[in-house]
Amino acid sequence: MTDQNKAAAEARRRRSTVARPIREELLRTYRSQGDRTDESRWADVTGWWRDATVLARLGPALAGLFPDSGPTVVLGPQSRGTLLGALVAAHLGVGLIEIRKDDGPAADSESWRYRTTPPDYRDRHLRLGFPKRLLPAGERVLFVDDWIDTGGQALGAHGLVEDSGAHWIGAAVIVDALTEPRLRRDLAVKSLLRNKEL
Repeated sequence: MTDQNKAAAEARRRRSTVARPIREELLRTYRSQGDRTDESRWADVTGWWRDATVLARLGPALAGLFPDSGPTVVLGPQSRGTLLGALVAAHLGVGLIEIRKDDGPAADSESWRYRTTPPDYRDRHLRLGFPKRLLPAGERVLFVDDWIDTGGQALGAHGLVEDSGAHWIGAAVIVDALTEPRLRRDLAVKSLLRNKEL
């Protein structure tokens, strides 16, 4: 078999792996800590990062939620959104902008764009930002994160995109836990799983 044939066979194998539903693998590697009545119950998604097959398929799967949207950049909030955003950006062949949270006085406010979020899932108002030079007007932005609950961080990111004169394509997330259908529609949220499935 020639090198060219080997490369073509490997590309076909990768495409078939990506084409299989990822839902079952996400459910298999997910854990919840605490019981369903426990207020301090939390999602343990570390199994998603540990499983090489899931990790390899997350970028293509999240990008596949918006197949014909043509993003020119991916936007991911620190830290899990940045991890996932890098996977999606690499798959799409575009760059990544990391949204920093509560960066404090170290970031020069003249060269940074900021927004404060509505309350997030922990009832915090976060200050989100990134350097202005990274997102010029006219860019097409795909927001990526692992989980959307109240929509606070996605709303803050949406505001940053609008302030930049860029175009918000939508939010690609692993888990949609939104309770307000209006937010899902306004933010164009698409997910691999719904919270009730976990």
